[in-house]
Amino acid sequence: MSSTYDSAKQAFADWGVDTDAAIDRLKDIAISMHCWQGDDVVGFETKTGSSGGGIQATGNHPGRARTPDELRADLDFAYAMIPGKHRLNLHAMYMDTDATPDRDEIEYAHFAPWVDWARASGIGLDFNPTFFAHAKADDNLTLAHPDAGIRDFWIEHGRRCREIAAQMGAALGSPAVNNIWVPDGFKDTPVDRMAARRRLEASLDAMFADPLDKAQMLDAVESKLFGIGVEACTVGSHEFYMGYAIRKGTLLCLDMGHFHPTENIADKLSSVALSLDEILLHVSRPMRWDSDHVILLNDDILAMAQELVSADLLGRTHIGLDFFDATISRTAAWVIGVRNMQKALLRALCLPLDQLRKAEDAMDFTTRFTVTEELKDLPHGVIWAEFCARMDVPTGRSLIGELDSYQASVSSRG
Repeated sequence: MSSTYDSAKQAFADWGVDTDAAIDRLKDIAISMHCWQGDDVVGFETKTGSSGGGIQATGNHPGRARTPDELRADLDFAYAMIPGKHRLNLHAMYMDTDATPDRDEIEYAHFAPWVDWARASGIGLDFNPTFFAHAKADDNLTLAHPDAGIRDFWIEHGRRCREIAAQMGAALGSPAVNNIWVPDGFKDTPVDRMAARRRLEASLDAMFADPLDKAQMLDAVESKLFGIGVEACTVGSHEFYMGYAIRKGTLLCLDMGHFHPTENIADKLSSVALSLDEILLHVSRPMRWDSDHVILLNDDILAMAQELVSADLLGRTHIGLDFFDATISRTAAWVIGVRNMQKALLRALCLPLDQLRKAEDAMDFTTRFTVTEELKDLPHGVIWAEFCARMDVPTGRSLIGELDSYQASVSSRG
C-alpha cells in the first residue's frame, strides 16, 4: 500500500467512506464481456443472411479474430488486463465445431470447447440465441413472422439455445443468462401491429414452455427502439417486453442503446426493479442512436453505476457490455470498456450514501447538491490504481504499452 493511497484513503475517510471496503466489494462484481467485439459480429458458422436489425461494425482495423482459437487468445489477453474475475457473453453464431448444423440443429457439443476454456480460465458463460445473419431472418421478421414455418424454425433455435445455456451453467456451476433479442419489425408503418405482437408472444411462450432450473439458466428478454430496416415499428418494444417479463418472470434486459437518446436508462432501474426479481444490463454508448460505441467513463455510465449502488441493485443485476468497433484495436476496446464500467462502479461505491440520503430525506437539497459536487474533487484515480495494483494488472502508460504490444502481435491477421 503506497503513501499516495494512504493519503487518498484518508481524504475519503473524512467524508465517511471506507475505500478498502469499496475495493473489496468491486473485486467480486463480475462483468460479462461480449465475444462479438473481437470479430466484428461475424461468428464462426457458414451463413448467407444479412445482419439485420441495425447491427453493423464499421472499420477495418487489422487483427480481427478469424477462428475460435484466435478469439480465445484475444480474450485471454483482455482478461489479463482487467482486474477481477469476469464472464463471457457468447452468441450462438460462435460455435466451435467442424460440423455445419443449421440454427435449429445446434447442440451443446458444438460449444463444448468454449466450456472447457471457460472452466480452465475460471470464468462464467452467458449465452444468446442468434436471430439475425441468417436467410430466414432477411425479412426482419423471425418469431413474429406471418409464416408459421419460419416461426417454428426460430422457436426451435430458441429452445435449443436455452438447453445449451442450461448445460453451460450446470457445467460451470454458475447460471448462464440466456438473453433473447430479435430484430423483428417493419420499415414502414404497419396496419396491424397487434397481430405481429401476438405472434411474438405466442412464439416466446412456445420457446419457454419447458421450465429449466434457474440455478443453471436464467431467461432474459431485450427490447429495442428501432434499427435499420425496422424504423417504423419494432415488434419487441420496451413496453412489450417489460410487460412480458413481469407476467412470465423472466429477466428484463435494458440496453443503453435501445432507447430514445434523451431517455435516462439509470432512471429506469429502480422503476422496473419494483416489479422484477432480476435485471440484465447491456452497457453501451449510443451516439445519435444504437451505434454501440465503446463505453466512456461519462455521465451516463456514472449515473447507472450510482443507481445500482444507491438502490441496492447490484445483487439483482447482471452487468454485460454490448459494443463493437472495428476502427480501433478490438482488444483495447474490450479492456478500456470493461475497466470504465468498473471505474464507474468504484466511484459509486465510494459515495457517502448515508450522508446524502439523510440530507435528501430532510429535504435539504442544498447539502445534497454541494456535497455531490465537492466529492468530484476527491482522488478517485488513486483508489482505482490501488485496486489494479492489488489485482496485479497495469495502469496508465504500462497498460498502453501492453495494449500496443498485443495489437502488434495480431496485426498480421489482416
